Amino acid sequence: MSGPPEPAAEAVVEPAEATGAEAPWRRLDRRTLLVTALVLAGVVLGAGLPTAVGMAGRMPPGEAVAWVVAGAALLVVAGTGGEYVRWRRTRYRIGPERAELHTGLFLVKRRSLARERIRSVDLTAHPLLRILGLVKVRIGTGEHSGGESTLELDPVTRAEGERLRTELLDRTRGEPGTHPEGMLAVLDPGWLRYAPLSFVAPVLGGAAVGGLLQISEWFGAQTQVIDWVRDRFENTPLVWTILILVAAAALAGIVGALGLWVEMWWNYRLEREPGGTLRVRRGLLTSRSVSIEERRLRGVELVEPLGVRLAGAARLDAIATGLTQDEEDEHADNKALLPAAPRAVAHAVAARVLREAVSPTDPTDPRDSTDPTGPNGPTDTDPTGQDRLTPHPRAARSRRLRWSLAAALLPVALLVGLGLLLTDVLLPVAAACALLLFPAAVLLALDAYRNLGHGLRGAYLVARSGTVRRSTVALQRTGVIGWTVRQSLFQRRAGLVTLTATTAAGEGAYHVHDAAESEALAFAEEAVPGLLTPFLEPGKS
Repeated sequence: MSGPPEPAAEAVVEPAEATGAEAPWRRLDRRTLLVTALVLAGVVLGAGLPTAVGMAGRMPPGEAVAWVVAGAALLVVAGTGGEYVRWRRTRYRIGPERAELHTGLFLVKRRSLARERIRSVDLTAHPLLRILGLVKVRIGTGEHSGGESTLELDPVTRAEGERLRTELLDRTRGEPGTHPEGMLAVLDPGWLRYAPLSFVAPVLGGAAVGGLLQISEWFGAQTQVIDWVRDRFENTPLVWTILILVAAAALAGIVGALGLWVEMWWNYRLEREPGGTLRVRRGLLTSRSVSIEERRLRGVELVEPLGVRLAGAARLDAIATGLTQDEEDEHADNKALLPAAPRAVAHAVAARVLREAVSPTDPTDPRDSTDPTGPNGPTDTDPTGQDRLTPHPRAARSRRLRWSLAAALLPVALLVGLGLLLTDVLLPVAAACALLLFPAAVLLALDAYRNLGHGLRGAYLVARSGTVRRSTVALQRTGVIGWTVRQSLFQRRAGLVTLTATTAAGEGAYHVHDAAESEALAFAEEAVPGLLTPFLEPGKS
């Protein structure tokens, strides 16, 4: 059932600044006043209730409520009045060559972006904006120059936001490829099972415990909460008490991770629009729409956190120029193309995004440069599930074993030292930590070594590394603008180097860690012929 039509953005033609040949100035939607008033009302309600309870202990309850209500009303009125001034003093227009925004009362800001430099038009709407049919629009150039490279229209109608997105990202149609325009991926509710496997779950579990203690302290009941927990486990052995409390925190973390995943990824859709634009839409309460022009896409990154990787899943990120990060929204990961999903699905989506028959990140890619059955090497995956990228020398394994064992030795040595100085009770704890940490350190180091690899696949160079967070980067060779070869003293003794591909997209630099010196230099020369040659000594290419 359709609702009432959305009002159009208000046009404010100012003869001094707009002529008949120029686009008219427009104002933000006036319902921003209602949004501000409702948000402030919610804030004062949440803060006013405990304030009234605290004041009631020092004055009559009626008088305490009256003071709180008066203060709340003053805050809402003042805040809404300030928003009215902002609304009156803010106007924008989209001309044939520039997008302009003027705002401010005492400090007037006039910001202008050349249209050919605009790289992103992202739409975001929290629940209140969605109810009113409004969105916040962020227009950005992708440059890292703070707020000077973005225009923010907060809010406009959804129809106006879509019009701005379509108009500003209207580019020449992308190159034809194997995959047509349309839907590339949609949400599978089964992917929800990967949410508790991320590192977010234990963090949220710890936050839940800390939040409970903080709230109880606000109400002066922290001691009672601690005593209640102590009474429940009074006759329970210490080990079981610890295990039960850890399990409760873990359960809270799992529930929080599931809720966060649903909020971030519900209604997820990835589609290719006319004109060569990839669009990601997602969000349950807060809706988000991120657009990425294919002409500024330089590759993809397959990310596999340890827990997700053990479940055979991975997520997919874009490597593109001009992606901006909304500092006000911690969940606005604008480079994310796909949430954690089965690894085969991630490879398939990567292939569709890159318009390739097979994704460069796929271990079955016949273009693998080490395929001995074809021109370069085997196409089969080895028994450990790793694809046949060029392996790194055993010296790289030794380095990882030393790092990992040193990291495990540090807490054990600290416990032993404290045990010798303070109490013998810590010595058995140190021994238990050693039995747990040293085998885990060895396993992680060996896994980190197995995950090292690099290769060339068609138009892409591929680099993989990591164990707690394994990353497989497929970067367009034409997107590499420079190489950095780094060699520490210990690497020089082992004959290893770290090769870094510099690009204007994504994180700006992608690494091939601890590769053999001659192999790394040959790889760089083959990937981008001529770029590194002037800096090589004769006989090292």
